[in-house]
Amino acid sequence: MSTTTQIPVTANKAKMLWYFTLLAAASLIWSAQGTAVKFLDRDMGPIAITFLPFYVTTVLLVPLLIWKRRANPGAVRPTWSDWGKFTLAGVLGQVLAQLGMTWGISRSLASNGAVLNLMIPVITAVLASFMLREKLSALRIGSLAIGLVGVLLMSVEDLRHVSFLNMKYAVGNGLILVGCFGSSFYNTYCKGLMKRFQEIEILIFSYITASVASVPLLIWAEPFHWSVFRALDWKSWASFLFLAIFMYGASMLLFFAALEHLDVTVASVSLYLVPIFGVLLAAVILGERLSLPAMVGSGIVLAATILIMKFDTSY
Repeated sequence: MSTTTQIPVTANKAKMLWYFTLLAAASLIWSAQGTAVKFLDRDMGPIAITFLPFYVTTVLLVPLLIWKRRANPGAVRPTWSDWGKFTLAGVLGQVLAQLGMTWGISRSLASNGAVLNLMIPVITAVLASFMLREKLSALRIGSLAIGLVGVLLMSVEDLRHVSFLNMKYAVGNGLILVGCFGSSFYNTYCKGLMKRFQEIEILIFSYITASVASVPLLIWAEPFHWSVFRALDWKSWASFLFLAIFMYGASMLLFFAALEHLDVTVASVSLYLVPIFGVLLAAVILGERLSLPAMVGSGIVLAATILIMKFDTSY
C-alpha cells in the first residue's frame, strides 16, 4: 500500500523540480538583459535594441515551427479567428510590453522601473483570476506577498532613489506600468490558447504578428540605418546575439514549457527570481559586493518560490 502511494508522490516531486528548473533557467537569462542592453545602447536607440533582436528571433524560430508542424500531421491549422487571437497576444502582449518598458525607462528612472516591475506577478495573478478563473488561494497570495517582501529587501538601493511622485517622470512611470500589463497579459492570454495549440506554436505565431505590427513603430519612432552594425564591437555583437537567441528565444521556450503544466499564477512567482540572479551576476561579473539586505531578500524570495512550487496542489 505504501509503495503504491509513494510512486505518484515521488513522480510529482520530480515533475515540480523539473518545472522549477525550467523557470529558474528562464529567470537567469532574463536577469542578464540589462547588462546586454547597456553594451548596445552606445550604438542603438532603445526601440532598435528592443525590436531588431526580436525580428532575428522570429526568423530563427520559423524553421522550428515548420519542423514541429510537419512532425505532427494532426496539428490544428489556425483559422482567421485564431490569427486574430495571435495578433492580440502579439500586439497587446509583446509589443506593448517591450515598447512600454523601453520608452518608459528612457523617460523615467531605472530605479522606478526596477520597483514597478515587481508588479508583474501581482498583475498576472489578478488577470489570471478573471481571464482563466484561476483560484487566488491563501497559499498563492501568501507566496506572492512573501516574494514581494524579499524583492523589496533586495531593492533597497533602488527604493532610495525611487521617485514616483515627481511629475517629471509621470509619463515614463505610466509607460512602464503599461509594459508590466503587457507582459502579464501575454503570459495569461497565451496560457488560455494552450488548450488548442502547442506552446511553441503560440510563441512563434504571436512573435510573427508582433514583428509585423512593430515595423511601422520602428520606422516612425526611430529610423534605423544598417551602417550601425558596422560600428558594433564584439561585446555589442555578443549582446545582440544574446538578446536574439537567449532572451527572446530560449528563455520563452523554457518558460512556456513550464507554463503548459502550471497555472500562470504559480509560474509568475518565479519572476521574483530575476533580481536574485541579477544580484549574483553583478557580484560575479562586475565584482559588486553582496549587501546583507540583498542576501536576506534572496533567501526570502527563494523560500516563497519553493513554497508555492512544493505545496500548491490545485493543478
